[in-house]
Amino acid sequence: MSYLLRRALYAVPILLGVALLCFSLVHIAPGDPLVSVLPPDASEELRLQLAALYGFDKPFAEQFVHWLGRALHGDLGTSIATSRPVMAEVSTAVVNSVRLALVATLIGFAFGSLFGFVAGYLRDTPIDRAASFLSVFGVSMPHYWLGMVLAIVFSVLLGWLPATGAGPGGSSDWRWDWEHAQYMLLPAVTMSVIPMGIVARTVRALVAEILSNEFIVGLRARGLSEFAVFRHVVKNVAPTALSVMGLQLGYLLGGSILIETVFAWPGTGFLLNSAIFQRDFPLLQGTILVLAVFFVLLNLLVDALQTVFDPRIQRN
Repeated sequence: MSYLLRRALYAVPILLGVALLCFSLVHIAPGDPLVSVLPPDASEELRLQLAALYGFDKPFAEQFVHWLGRALHGDLGTSIATSRPVMAEVSTAVVNSVRLALVATLIGFAFGSLFGFVAGYLRDTPIDRAASFLSVFGVSMPHYWLGMVLAIVFSVLLGWLPATGAGPGGSSDWRWDWEHAQYMLLPAVTMSVIPMGIVARTVRALVAEILSNEFIVGLRARGLSEFAVFRHVVKNVAPTALSVMGLQLGYLLGGSILIETVFAWPGTGFLLNSAIFQRDFPLLQGTILVLAVFFVLLNLLVDALQTVFDPRIQRN
């Protein structure tokens, strides 16, 4: 418990640093952030009025403190492009991204663990080499390219699955049925390839190392069945595999901008892409901040789960 409390305290300066970096984007980026809402013939008086409206006329420190105070109360400002509250925009996108990332994580973790265990048990065999090759190929493959290939094959040529969108009526009426899930299948499979390869390589190395330990020989000498030995191997592999998959889930939440853009999935990646091209800095700041909070909280959750799965870990 004290370990988790210390980890939570360590997360506070990390979140403050991320918040400062997010807010600094407005001042680091070249150009005027109001250019997307100002007409070409806008007067200087109008520009000053808008700058005062968005708080750009105040000193940097005062702007940051004011923005951080509002963010702590759930107010991330107003989108320059849509004039809607940033929190409303981000909340909808986060739900869509979490939904997609969880499905992709389950696919990647399930098949990655399966390939890793098979390769670990059959190490130095053609099956092991084939699984290792596929793992490296999956990690090295550009996922946006794979997404386009899958869309061309399964949507354009075969017509089996829709290529874009989040459902017949958009993401607002999402339901867990086949009519809506088929829109998620292609982007989820595309997103799962990289974590699948990483988990497979990690699990394969762990299984091969554990099977070579003396305690495995001792368990078999005591007459334990192979299934009982397998359970011991799983208990030793689970903490590291869980930690790796937790990090991959965090990356999927914030690093899926290309995949969500390819499939027009209305998540945080798609939102970030729109905010960048529209120079919508309040929306960009709010999205990055929310994703950073998710990533830090996810790391805390993984640390807590590791202590549950591995009783050898003593964290006082």
